[in-house]
Amino acid sequence: GCAAARAERESMTIIITILASLLVFGAVIAIHEFGHFAAAKLSGIQVNEFSIGMGPALWKKIAGGTQYTLRLLPVGGYVAMEGEGSPESNQAGRDRDGRDEPPAGENPIPPEQRTGIPFPEAAVWKRAIVMAAGPLMNFVLGFVVLLGLTAFRAEPIASRIIYEVEEGSLAAQTGLEAGDEIVAVNGRRCFVTNDILYELARTRDTQADFTVRRDGKLVELPAVRFDSYTDENGSTRMDIGFTVYALAKTPANVLKESVNSELYYSRIIFTSVADLLRGRESINNLSGPVGIVSAISQAASYGLTDVLEMLVLITVNLGVFNLLPIPALDGGRLVFLAVEAVIRRPVSERVQENLTLATFILLFGLMIFATYNDVIRLFTGGV
Repeated sequence: GCAAARAERESMTIIITILASLLVFGAVIAIHEFGHFAAAKLSGIQVNEFSIGMGPALWKKIAGGTQYTLRLLPVGGYVAMEGEGSPESNQAGRDRDGRDEPPAGENPIPPEQRTGIPFPEAAVWKRAIVMAAGPLMNFVLGFVVLLGLTAFRAEPIASRIIYEVEEGSLAAQTGLEAGDEIVAVNGRRCFVTNDILYELARTRDTQADFTVRRDGKLVELPAVRFDSYTDENGSTRMDIGFTVYALAKTPANVLKESVNSELYYSRIIFTSVADLLRGRESINNLSGPVGIVSAISQAASYGLTDVLEMLVLITVNLGVFNLLPIPALDGGRLVFLAVEAVIRRPVSERVQENLTLATFILLFGLMIFATYNDVIRLFTGGV
């Protein structure tokens, strides 16, 4: 009986993890590709295929000069534009004899149904909008979800104004006072309470430099110290020793908190990359798809709210990451377009392809390494 119950619980956990992962990955990928798709359509560019998922097609339909496809593997997606030069768009190329009629199975759209212009023929600014629209929609998704979470969760909105500092605590002894509005920690502007907690978590000696607004004036508080304690696992934890005021859930406060929370999530990726480059964090802490699914599984065990918070973190980070000036990403394409706008001619296709291939191989290698880390942590109980 116990074994059967345990097996049933494990089966339910697997099912919930799969559903939660499909929800998160599906939403993040679909909204990103929809951004590219919608911008291309509005710019008059011919979109041959809009695909969610990779691999074999489960469903396809041609409408408005575009084939819409749902594919088996929910690990990606693409928008294949006429003449774009990507591997997906190359499927939509002309045949080897140079005729307009493509070989069977390549371009799903007959020539007479192609109403848009090829991607390279669009104005530079239109192509730039198409490239930027994918990451932009990731930010839009994150904001909409944050808006809902902030408005409907039971907990109040936490302010950055200190309500009380524990009497006798190190925080009180080294400068913090009730009524202080925390503006920055260690020189980093704080938009939400999570900014404060994140910066304090990054400190290694339980002290930090604070900038607070006190009686209408900015006051610098260097080397504010905090008490510490040892948890049940033997790890040293910081006790911040203060509480903050709650804010009323007015529409203005909900909107402001949602915007500031998105800024918080956006900044995490930059801070994390900077910590890796400076050696503050080990490259062994990198996580790949396995680690993300593991984190989604853990979030799912706590409930829908935690899954939605994980969705926000992933979609905002995907938006930020894709805007990095790396040739294999949307940000790299934007750099090429900026160069084209300056020199009045496209960057050599060979240069673009070689740089894109090199960075793709680098990113793929990094993903393999991160996945290896994830698997090791799974088997050693670290995830």
